Order: sequence, then C-alpha cells, then structure tokens
Amino acid sequence: MKKVLETRTVRVGENVLIGSGHPIVVQTMCNTHTSDIDATVAQCKLLAAAGSQLIRITVPAMADVKHLEEIKNRLRAEGIQTPLVADIHFSSEIAMAVVPVVEKIRINPGNFHPDHQKARALFGEFLQLCKQYNRAIRIGLNHGSLGKYIVEKYGNTPEAMALAAMEWVQMCMDAQFYNVVVSLKASNTVVMVQAYRNLARMMQENGVVFPLHVGVTEAGNGDSGRIKSCVAISTLLEEGIGNTIRVSLTEPPQNELPVAQYLAHRYSEAPAPVLGEREETILQAACDYGAPLLNHEVDDIPLSDEYLKDELLQACRRKFYKPEYIACPGCGRTLYNLEETFNRVKEATAGFKDVVIAVMGCIVNGPGEMADADYGYVGEGFGKVTLYRKKEPVLRHIPEDEAVERLVELIRNDQVK
Repeated sequence: MKKVLETRTVRVGENVLIGSGHPIVVQTMCNTHTSDIDATVAQCKLLAAAGSQLIRITVPAMADVKHLEEIKNRLRAEGIQTPLVADIHFSSEIAMAVVPVVEKIRINPGNFHPDHQKARALFGEFLQLCKQYNRAIRIGLNHGSLGKYIVEKYGNTPEAMALAAMEWVQMCMDAQFYNVVVSLKASNTVVMVQAYRNLARMMQENGVVFPLHVGVTEAGNGDSGRIKSCVAISTLLEEGIGNTIRVSLTEPPQNELPVAQYLAHRYSEAPAPVLGEREETILQAACDYGAPLLNHEVDDIPLSDEYLKDELLQACRRKFYKPEYIACPGCGRTLYNLEETFNRVKEATAGFKDVVIAVMGCIVNGPGEMADADYGYVGEGFGKVTLYRKKEPVLRHIPEDEAVERLVELIRNDQVK
C-alpha cells in the first residue's frame, strides 16, 4: 500500500484541487517575458494543451500586473480556464496587486521586507486580501534564498528551511487562512528531500498539514535534469509527501510536463503520458533506485548501462564522475539565451572534476539559489555577466561573448593553485 501524508485540500480556481485526496497536480512555468503578451498567451495555450494544470508566470515589475491581466483575459476569452499563478519576488506591493487578477500567488514572505517584523506585518495584510478574493497561495522557500533573519537564527540548512516555512504557516493558521501550499526546493537532492521530510513532520506535530509542492530547483537539462528531479521527487512521493509537482528543466517548459506526468501517474491516479522508450527507461530507473540510493540503503545498483548508473549515483550525491551543474529553467526575468549558454558552459567545462557550476538566468534569484555552487555564471542583462566563486562575485560586467571562456579560465587557475 502506498503511503499517504494526509493533508488539507486547496482549491485553485474552479476545478483544480491539491491535497492528499486527489491526484497529483502537474504544473510548469512560462519562460517568456510577461510584457510580451502575445508570446506569453501563445505559450500558455501550448502548455495547457500539453496538460499543465497550473501555469506560473513571473511578475517582475508593477507594470507587468496589467500585462498579466491582459494575458488572463485573452486566455479566458479563448476558453482556456487553466488557473494562473503569479510568481513574485521581494515586492509585497506587487504581490498584493496581483491578488485580484490570478487564482494563485507564489511568494516568499521572508523577502517582503528586510526588517523581519515589517515582513510579517505585510504578509498579514497580504493574507487578508487573499481571503477577500478567495485566492490560493504558495509559500515558496528555496535553499540559499532564505531571509536574513532565518539564516542568522538557524543557519542555511534543511532544518532551517522547514523552521522558516513553519513561521509563515503558523501565521496563516492564526489568520484562519487555509488555502495554502508550501514548497522547500533545493538543487541538492539530499537537502531537498530532508527539508521536505522535516516540514512534513513539523506540520504533523502542529496538527495541520498543508499540501506540498515538490520539485528540485535548477535541475539542469537533458538526462541529468530528468534523473535529478525524479530521484528526489520519487523518494518523497514514495513516503506520501507531495501533492503537486513542477520539474524544473533548462529547456522549453513543455518538455517538463511528460516527466511530471510520469511521476503523477506512478504515484497517484493521474493519467499516463506518452513517452519514448529511452525516456521511460531513464525515468523508471530514477524512481526505482532513487530512494534506496538517497537513503543509503544500497551503495550500488544492478544496471548494465554504466552511463545511466553514473548519472543516478551522481544525482543522489553518491559519486561524482563529472561536474555537477545547477541551472535555472529561465523565466520572464531572464535576459539572455539561457538554454544555449548552459549547453556551451557544459561543453567547455566537461573536463573538470569535483566542481559544482551554476548557470543562472538573472541577478534576482541567481546568487541566492546557487547556494551549493563552487562557481556561478549569472546574467546581469544588457549583454553582461557576473562570475562568482562560491557566493562572492569575482568578475562583474563581463561581455556575454567572453564569459564562458573567462569562467573556464577562473576554474582552471583555481585548480592549479
């Protein structure tokens, strides 16, 4: 019998129900610029047709609230009822402005204000507005982008991630607002799994369990991104933890959906996707062996395909046979060709060993969310890049056409010291 973590049910829009009594909900995120209304509408239509049950759209500026409203109006006029999720970073003002517009809002309340008490007060105002409009929210915290208050108090650990989320969860309960989904994503599969386990335990001890949105953030692309996502997500789903899934790939967002649909079908009553034979083999192996490897129940796996075995061991942090890559999927904040650049970085750095390299789309999320990286390539916009060593920017305003070469030079120089 499959394990189930009993959760409340959250309604998003008219027909999407997220919780333990319902099939796992599959979602993705647009990578278009929200100000490009035509492109975003077209992508939303494509994603809805491909089976995305929720579609997230970034809202980086107040001017984009009107763009978001126009996007929603056009979709509804064409009969597309898929609920939209506004993705907000740092601005409580924008978060409150989108509440009348979309069915769900993703926020990190700790980033509402540098002063923690002011952030709490703004979050309280936000909850009252969401109550008024009957909206759903996702409290989304990521490893490496926790609020300063939390990091100073608890550190930057899986336990700290869960404790940080619980503060906002408790505020929701105190406000009698229960249309809440919670996420604690990380690019490190071990950190991600432990953070969700901690949060599930803490909510159970608290007496109210909200649905969980699970995913590996900045998983990368290709086989590696799919395997990394599946080993961690399936480990949690095996334990009944997880009610909605986003697989974050540095590829067109429609490519994420078959992977998420495979997981949703394997662990709930969701319909099965159509997959190629090779992709199904990879996803099945990741789900079959992910939990035993991550839980250190086994040290090796009986696969004759050495490439697939190496990929699985690396995804579970049991062996590193190549550089470990962190790459965000891109969104409306990305100001360069992220997918092409990531592939160039992978090709140029393939010969290095025992390094973690991040390729991040924007300066908003990049520096915080590449917490595990030894080196980072972060887009500034306007054709410029900042290169990082650990969390420190070491080369700023590098022209894009020089940045990959300068990154390789930085890593090589460090390795010969």
